[in-house]
Amino acid sequence: MNSSSMAREGHRQARRAADSKVVSAGARAGFAARGVIYLLVGLLAGQIAFQGDGKQADRGGALQEISGQPFGGILLWVIGIALVGMALWRLSEAAFGAAGPDGDKAMKRVVSGARAVFYAFVAYSVLSFAAGEKGGGGSSDKQSQDITAQALGLPGGQWIVGVAALGVAVAGVVVGARAVMRKYHKHLRMGAMSRRARQFVDVTGVFGGAARGLVFAAAGVFAVMAAVDYDPDEAKGMDDTLRSFADTPAGPWLLVLVAVGLAAFGLFSFANAKWRKV
Repeated sequence: MNSSSMAREGHRQARRAADSKVVSAGARAGFAARGVIYLLVGLLAGQIAFQGDGKQADRGGALQEISGQPFGGILLWVIGIALVGMALWRLSEAAFGAAGPDGDKAMKRVVSGARAVFYAFVAYSVLSFAAGEKGGGGSSDKQSQDITAQALGLPGGQWIVGVAALGVAVAGVVVGARAVMRKYHKHLRMGAMSRRARQFVDVTGVFGGAARGLVFAAAGVFAVMAAVDYDPDEAKGMDDTLRSFADTPAGPWLLVLVAVGLAAFGLFSFANAKWRKV
C-alpha cells in the first residue's frame, strides 16, 4: 500500500471514529449539560429580578448552585465530562465536516473549530471547579474585566478590544436573528417529532435563542464602550450584563423576560440532546 492509499485509509478510519456512537453520545450529553447550566442561569437571573440582589447569574453561579445540592460534586463531574464530549464532537465537525448537505463548507468548519475551543475551555472550568479549584466558578464579570485590561495593555489594545467586542455584539445579533428565523430546523430531526414536540422546540428555540442573542449583543456593546473609554471596568460578564437590563426604562420586567428566555434556551438544549443531527 503506497503512502497515498495509507493516507486515504487513515482518513476513512478517522471519519468512522468521528461518526461513532461514542462521539454522538458525547454530543448529546453535552447539549444536556448546556441545558442544565442555562436553566440554572435563567433561574438565578429571575431571583435577581424579583429580589433585587441574589446570587451571580452566570456559569459560576450555576456551578455554585449545583455544588450545594446533594450529590452536587458528582453532578459537576458528569457535566464537565459531558462538555468534553461536546468539545470533541465540535472538533470532529471541524476536521471532517458537520451533518447536512453544507457541512463541509470551510467557514462552517472554522466555526466548529472555534466552538470546540470554547467548549473545551468551559469543560476545563467546570472540571477544575469539581476538583476543588474555585476559580472555575469565579465571577464572569471579573474575568471579563481582567481579560479586557490585559488586552488594552497590548500595543493597539483599544483596536483589539474594540474589534473583538464588535464581533461579539454582531454575533449576538446573528444568534438572535437565526433563532427567530428558525434556522435550527435544519439541524434537528423535525420529522421524528410529534406536533406538540415541534411546538415546544419552536417556542423554546425562538424565545430562548433571541434572549441568548440579546445577552451576547449587550455584553459586546459594553466591551465596545470599554475600548472607546479605555476603561476595562466598563466590560461586563453575563452577571452584570443581566443586571443591567433591570436598569432600563422597562425596569426589572425586561430582566424577567430575558431570564425566562435563558431558561427556555436550557429546555431547547435538552431538545437538541434528543433530536439533534450528529
